[in-house]
Amino acid sequence: MRFPRSSGILLHPTSLPGRYGIGDLGDEAHRFVDFLAGARQRLWQVLPLGPTGYGDSPYQCFSAFAGNPLLISPDRLIEDGLLTEADVRETPPFPAQQVDYGRVIPFKRDLLYRAARQFQSGANGTLREAFEDFCRAEAGWLDDFALFMALKDAHGGAVWSTWEIDIAQRRPGALQRWSTLLADAVFTHRFLQFLFFRQWLAVKRYANELGVRIIGDIPIFVAYDSADVWSHPDLFFLDDMGRQTVQAGVPPDGFSETGQLWGNPLYRWDVMARRNFDWWIDRFHAMFAQVDVLRLDHFIGFTRYWEVPASETTAVKGRWAPGPGAAIFHAVERALGKLPIIAEDLGVVTPQVEALRDQFEFPGMKIIQFAFTGADNPFLPHNYPRNCVVYTGTHDNDTSLGWFRTAPPRERDFAQRYLARNGNDVAWDFIRAAMSSVADTVVVPLQDVLGLDSEARMNYPGRPSGNWGWRFTSDRLAKPHGRRLREMVELYGRQATDTKRING
Repeated sequence: MRFPRSSGILLHPTSLPGRYGIGDLGDEAHRFVDFLAGARQRLWQVLPLGPTGYGDSPYQCFSAFAGNPLLISPDRLIEDGLLTEADVRETPPFPAQQVDYGRVIPFKRDLLYRAARQFQSGANGTLREAFEDFCRAEAGWLDDFALFMALKDAHGGAVWSTWEIDIAQRRPGALQRWSTLLADAVFTHRFLQFLFFRQWLAVKRYANELGVRIIGDIPIFVAYDSADVWSHPDLFFLDDMGRQTVQAGVPPDGFSETGQLWGNPLYRWDVMARRNFDWWIDRFHAMFAQVDVLRLDHFIGFTRYWEVPASETTAVKGRWAPGPGAAIFHAVERALGKLPIIAEDLGVVTPQVEALRDQFEFPGMKIIQFAFTGADNPFLPHNYPRNCVVYTGTHDNDTSLGWFRTAPPRERDFAQRYLARNGNDVAWDFIRAAMSSVADTVVVPLQDVLGLDSEARMNYPGRPSGNWGWRFTSDRLAKPHGRRLREMVELYGRQATDTKRING
């Protein structure tokens, strides 16, 4: 599917400014949309929006369907009459430029549970019908997720496979008994999902009204400690006790000499195929209710994936195993029609990956930071096809300024000669190279718009903790940034008005 010529910004909502220690879906999210619209940016790309678990990573969520309650805006809850100004009066002095998850999580959880109790006791009865409608509409995933989270709370956060065997294996009597025992907690988790989607869809509507479309992110794999695996163990390679037998990762590459051991359980694609990929169809359907476009993370895994024994501590001793190929996308198209999907085709790109991507006309990704090794490098702008999405860098890369300051001298020299610039404003040099290219779509991390160094990096692949914390402050994003972006949109014809081509 060809996308209209346009550009946008990559920014996860956790990075938004605000007083509550983490970005949320309140006023600052709407102000960011205003900035995008004023800068004539037509895209806002986010990372996965699910409830984060291990390492606070949005790529390791407790559910592939649920939203992250940490993104719920307390200010909106005050407007809803579910919290009071007194509830937030003693908000701790959180750092403004970093998420301190260890302090934010208990603080936000206390506020959110308080709001749920208020609602349960009768506050804002006007929301009752909407909440009940939400619970009915989303029951297919919501019921299992709410019980799963209540059970985790009751077991001190322990991994589901360590629970009592009857509930770990979802025996009917245990499900009924625990559902009754934890009824209040189950209600709370349902209600928090209602609040998340109410606020997020309000942000999305506002963005769409201003001509901004949301690009979401769908990880190919799910977390082992998730409602998805607990409620669908037959879809994954697990032993009789529910433990993983193999795990996902990628082999050694430019990011890591020992590869990346992700630890995710691997799908039984044969079982999914016999069920006509119904779980995946449900997943795509749910995601496209939340966003307008989807970036499909680790697209190469649909042709083949790196399978590592569960006992390994690095990804070195793995093997390639076949993915589902075109069959899954045929099934999804039959059920949902042709969808606007971006294929994250980075890594070991084989002819089979390219053929699968091109068969469905998914645009692939180009990263300018990867480009400066020689004239034949496919990441150089003069080698781009039109049907691709070019990034200066992604959430897994250093900022462009950080890259330039640490890159091998040969690559720095090539970049300066290729761009005909001295490197004093390298992030914007990269932005201009992307914007002026033939690529239909350009997405720039906000860190590069702000010209920030490595301290603003979002993620270090392979590092188990200390990621996903970067935030910007409201004074950082100023009118001159919007003017520079707007000028490039006008200079290079990225004034997309044809939304039909991308929205079907």
